[in-house]
Amino acid sequence: MTIPKVKKKVLFLCNHNSARSQMAEGLLKSLYGEHYDAYSAGSNPSCVSPFAVKVMGEVGVDISGNRSKSIKEFEGIKFDYVVTVCGGEGEACPFFHGGETYLHESFEDPVAVDGNLDEKINAFRKTRDEIKDWINKTFEVSEC
Repeated sequence: MTIPKVKKKVLFLCNHNSARSQMAEGLLKSLYGEHYDAYSAGSNPSCVSPFAVKVMGEVGVDISGNRSKSIKEFEGIKFDYVVTVCGGEGEACPFFHGGETYLHESFEDPVAVDGNLDEKINAFRKTRDEIKDWINKTFEVSEC
């Protein structure tokens, strides 16, 4: 008899749910979706950054159908992990009640980069790659 695996639920949080938490949600689903159900939200949701959509598409992850969500949409839901991915210079992270385990990793907000198009895209790529590396280290699943 095979016992079905129960997926762990993960909520990624940042302030606007426009880039970092969106990229983290997409990457966790792409890399370890058979083990985790990933969600994202923000304390002050805006819209998904087109730069985030672009750089995620470069690595084969489509977040073009995502929308920015408020933390309030998840009130009353329990998560195995609540992960804050904000906390750049002078930036406060939101808090969500309902996590079994709380994790934090600070990633610079690529939306805040003030520069030309190439500089902005490169900032998003850098953040994407840093998030991917962190997710691989933190959520990697051993099959043994």
